Parts: sequence; structure tokens; C-alpha cells
Amino acid sequence: MATTDSYEVTIAGVELTVNRKAIKNIHLSVLPPNGVVRLSVPVATSEQAIRLAVINKLSWIKQQQADFEGQCRQSIREMVSGESHYLWGQRYLLSIVETTGKHYVEVKGKRIELGVACKTTTENRLKLLNEFYRSEIKVSLSKLLPLWQEKLGVEADAIGIKRMKTKWGSCSIADKRIWLNLELAKKPFECFEFILIHELTHLLERHHNERFRSLMDEHLPDWRERRSLLNSLPLAYEDWSY
Repeated sequence: MATTDSYEVTIAGVELTVNRKAIKNIHLSVLPPNGVVRLSVPVATSEQAIRLAVINKLSWIKQQQADFEGQCRQSIREMVSGESHYLWGQRYLLSIVETTGKHYVEVKGKRIELGVACKTTTENRLKLLNEFYRSEIKVSLSKLLPLWQEKLGVEADAIGIKRMKTKWGSCSIADKRIWLNLELAKKPFECFEFILIHELTHLLERHHNERFRSLMDEHLPDWRERRSLLNSLPLAYEDWSY
């Protein structure tokens, strides 16, 4: 059997990931920010022992998930002047400016200024802001990607940016394609860099195993602190997790 065997299962109404690994003891984790449950078990652990491990901790799991559910989240975006928005971890106040010319987004001091026509809908204002976030990520990638690909000795064939509801990033090993969550533009820059390095490292190691952690330790020694910072920040009004 492989060193790590991972699969999804539902036990007593709890959805979780079971990782069979070369370890001695069972480890149960409820992960921020959305209470995802992960169970790491020795390779030879029976399915009955796995069920018992979850059932015996069921009340604790539910409490942890309830705590995460109560975590601070941003309110629904109304896209009006005075509303708080974030760029690279910094808070800005939105300023809506009516214009008859081309729509634009500019950062001016502690304000993010949206120049739009007076009848522009909330949805289209949000689309304009999201395109601004996309351009910010692209600028950052132009600087970080060559640097970290050289350090890691890897090369992604494609990197995309999109809204993702379940992860901050993902990596398709087969076609060497990486996706980054558009929401990362709102988080501190060191969190964005952590996710990029995390996904690039998957081009060297598919699984979140000891080799993966060693590679992260070697190239980004403070990656755990960056991960903790990312998971502690307010979530968008939708659910995001990593």
C-alpha cells in the first residue's frame, strides 16, 4: 500500500477525509476556517476503528464546526460609497464617482475610487472591482512566479485566477495548471505568496505528506504562520476555505 492513501467518507453525518499514513497513532483535526474534518490513521487501521474514532469525538467535532461557523465574515457587498473593501490586507473605503467616460478603478490614499456611470448596477460595480483585483494579482504574479519557479525548479504550464468556493488555490498535476482564488487580492501579500508557493510545491509532491512539508520548510520556513494568518482573517460573505 502507498505511504499515503486518502479518501472521503461520511460517518454519523460528518463528512471527512481519511488519510492512511505511515504513523503510529490516530490524529483527528477540524480545520479552519470552515470546519473541514481530517482523520489521519495508521495504514492498517480498520474501518470499525475509524468509525469509533469519529463517533467518540462527535460532540467535540460539532462544537469546533459551530465555532468556525460563528467566525467573523464580511457583510454582503452593496458597492456604495463609504463601504469597506480590502486590498493586500489593507482596509480602504469605497468612493463611487459618476463619470460619463470609461469606467475605472483607482487607489487614492485610503480610498478605492470607482468611476462609473450613474445607472451602473451593483452587480456591474462589483464586476469592475473584481477585474481590478484580478489585475492586481496578475501584476504580483509577474514578479513572484519567475522567482519561485526558479527557486523550486518547477514550471507551471498555466496559472489562472477565478472565484473559488472551497479552496484558496488548486493544482492539477497532470497538466501542470494552477488556479488561484480571486479573493487572495484582499489578503496580506504574504498570504498570497504562501498559496502560490504551496501550489507550485505540488508540482514536486502531489500529497500533503512529510516530503511536502519538508519542501515547504526548506523554501518558506514561516509558511505555517502565513497559513494561520490567512485562516484567521474575516471571510467573504460567501464561504471560503483552504
